[in-house]
Amino acid sequence: MLAEELDRYNTERQAIEAAVLEEALSRIERRWGAEQPEPMVFAAGEGWHPGVIGIVASRLKERFQRPAFVVALEGGIGKGSARSISGVDLGAVVTAARQAGLLVNGGGHRMAAGLTVEQGQLAALEEFLAARLAGPVGDACASLSLTLDGALSPGAVSVDLVTILEQAGPYGAGNPQPRFALPGVTVRYADVVGSDHVRCTLEGGDGRRIKGVAFRAATQALGELLLGRINGRVHVAGTLRINRWNGRETAELHIEDAAPA
Repeated sequence: MLAEELDRYNTERQAIEAAVLEEALSRIERRWGAEQPEPMVFAAGEGWHPGVIGIVASRLKERFQRPAFVVALEGGIGKGSARSISGVDLGAVVTAARQAGLLVNGGGHRMAAGLTVEQGQLAALEEFLAARLAGPVGDACASLSLTLDGALSPGAVSVDLVTILEQAGPYGAGNPQPRFALPGVTVRYADVVGSDHVRCTLEGGDGRRIKGVAFRAATQALGELLLGRINGRVHVAGTLRINRWNGRETAELHIEDAAPA
């Protein structure tokens, strides 16, 4: 059946993605150890499936909060995909690399880019990108902050509220998703689910609760804070979403940042 075939294809794609991500992380760790890669993340490998390098670049960008380049090598040619952080024009940097003769082809926009490079040019390309990105990444990280639209208690969050917020969409670069703080909430429960996601239950001063999830955060400072503060108080911030499951709708918080209260 078509549904079974699609499910099998999706499972295979996820396995390929996970394998490439694991190998890329291993290469980054061997090079940088426990240090933060600066000013970007760059990983290249033979036999990596070009169909997943875009999502792997996104995962690396999210994990390290730095622009990420992932290059799949085959037959002496690399097909690359890159993802940027806010405030860094990745497309302009890749275009400059092409104009400098370091790429067979390449281009993109502020937040994403693609490229084709000869394997023998990889080292020169990485050096060029690092030099061009050092200043913009430093400036972007220095000003990195979350813009909040308000503060709420868990008891103030409802499906009706999130529905109203959804009606103000669609959201994008010119109309960002509203982001809220939940200050001084208590972490009543937290664990790891799926692909390193941290789910938790947050309780307000009146005892009312909301579910929260921090995606791919288990090995990051955000996830470690939530997992280590059970029955402790935190300030959290993120976007409100409706979780639709088994015919039920509940409001939840997609957590982007947290700090001890």
